[in-house]
Order: sequence, then C-alpha cells, then structure tokens
Amino acid sequence: MNLRGLVSVTGKPGLFKLIGQNKGGFVLESLDGSKIKSVVNLSTTKMATLEDITIYGEDDEIRLLDVFETIKNNGGNTPDIKADGNTLREYFREVAPNHDEARVYSSDIKKIISWYNIIKELPLFEEEAPEPLA
Repeated sequence: MNLRGLVSVTGKPGLFKLIGQNKGGFVLESLDGSKIKSVVNLSTTKMATLEDITIYGEDDEIRLLDVFETIKNNGGNTPDIKADGNTLREYFREVAPNHDEARVYSSDIKKIISWYNIIKELPLFEEEAPEPLA
C-alpha cells in the first residue's frame, strides 16, 4: 500500500494528495470528485500523512495502514458511517481488535471508514510501499 503522498489536514474534511510545494506552503488536491487545489501553510495548519497515523492500542499503537489492510482483506465491506456507535464499534473490534476503546471515539472510527472509502478505488492502494526516506 503506497499512501505516502496522501495527507489529512486538521480542520478540513476528507483526504488530500500532496502535489507540490511553493513559497506559501504545500499544494494539495482534494481526493473527492471536485479535485479542488489549495495551499496550506504548516505554521498555521497541521498535516499528517496516512502512512504516519496510528490508532491508540491497548498494548501498542496500531498503524492506520494495518487497519486499512485488514479492512481490504475482509472484503472491503464497511458499515455506513451514519450507523449508530455500537455498530461502528463492533465493526472496529473486528478490524482493529486491540484498539483502546476508551481513547478511540466513534468519530475517529467514522473518519477512518470514510478515509478507507475514499482511497479504496485509488491505484496507490494496490501499489507496494516505497522504501522509507533516508
């Protein structure tokens, strides 16, 4: 799974593809149908690559990529993000069995499911991850 160029931006819904950099900050393109381009400045906005995001676990942190891989291996069927919290929690127990239920909220689960639904059709989802940057 090569999701290195995909980022989440604090305060903005959805996911973005990092397409460049200019004097004002990083140039991002939304992954929804609109393909809106925007520039974010790292001094005022937080940005995280999907590759670096982890989920609170009971023992160790759980990598988001591992959760996505488990969802994919289970057939890629996800519940509706508008489902009730209990349905979402039951599903998340299957795909991230050792997550910390006290610190992973229903809103986090909804976000992860919506992200998966955005990226599941992307060719990057099927590519091998490149070697870590030196």
